[in-house]
Amino acid sequence: MSDSAVSIVSLSKSFGPKCVLDRVSLEIPRGQTLALLGRNGAGKTTLIRILMGLVKPDGGRALIDGCNPRFEPLELRRRVGYLAEDQTMYGWMTANELLRFLEPFYPTWNDRLAQSYLDRFAVPANTRIDKMSKGQTVKLGLAAALAHEPQVAILDDPALGLDPVARKEFNRDLVEHLQAEGRTVIYSSHLLDEVEAVADRIAILDGGRIVRHESTERLQESVQRLSFAASVLVSQPCPPGVLDVRCAGETCEVVIDGAPQVARDLQLAGVAVSMASMTLDDIFQAFVTGNKEGWNQP
Repeated sequence: MSDSAVSIVSLSKSFGPKCVLDRVSLEIPRGQTLALLGRNGAGKTTLIRILMGLVKPDGGRALIDGCNPRFEPLELRRRVGYLAEDQTMYGWMTANELLRFLEPFYPTWNDRLAQSYLDRFAVPANTRIDKMSKGQTVKLGLAAALAHEPQVAILDDPALGLDPVARKEFNRDLVEHLQAEGRTVIYSSHLLDEVEAVADRIAILDGGRIVRHESTERLQESVQRLSFAASVLVSQPCPPGVLDVRCAGETCEVVIDGAPQVARDLQLAGVAVSMASMTLDDIFQAFVTGNKEGWNQP
């Protein structure tokens, strides 16, 4: 068995003249949670739909738990739990009725596990779905996606639209009931501050390309904010990895991927430097909206 639960190699997809995915490659080790980050239109949902066999790529290939989505769609659905951003369910059904409806489609369906998810997630089993809160329907969707015990779960912005308390509860349940069971998770989200608490790895998708893929810990060690005198932008050559340059008066703040080494080099050159860690949200913003051309411009 491969060490990678998900293997993506040079996936490309265009809709008419618009290139949505440009040779995207990713490897996700088994048992890890990957946060897939990107702005609206970056290609996250298209990538996920290709992985689920719902969209045909123009080039490249993907394997999810050993299945090729293009040629093994039924086997893929048996092995993968999928919770879509726009998940729709039959509102006239109760939670129990929905689970009984889904059971015949999955040979590995575990009804006892499904019921335990309803209990753990506090989903009312005999309430009509259209009478449930948004948080309850999202958690019901998660229970339905996991009841057949998939090794891989793909969650496309599942907490979108939930209030802050419900989002925290959802992520707590994600940690307790997926990571604790050793599942592999792809979690696409805009809620960056909360993804930070559950993600083992980060992939930033921008303009159809993966611009950074790293473990959460290493990414936050590498990408930091340096502060120093504005004159440094003229006196020192621009190092690699500059993501954002902001100056106010005589002081500049520069976000750099590879900040510890750059800080050491500047200190050896006699520059007074301070370094500050950043949130995942700040790092993401630096990659996708940062001013990368500010060095050597006094």
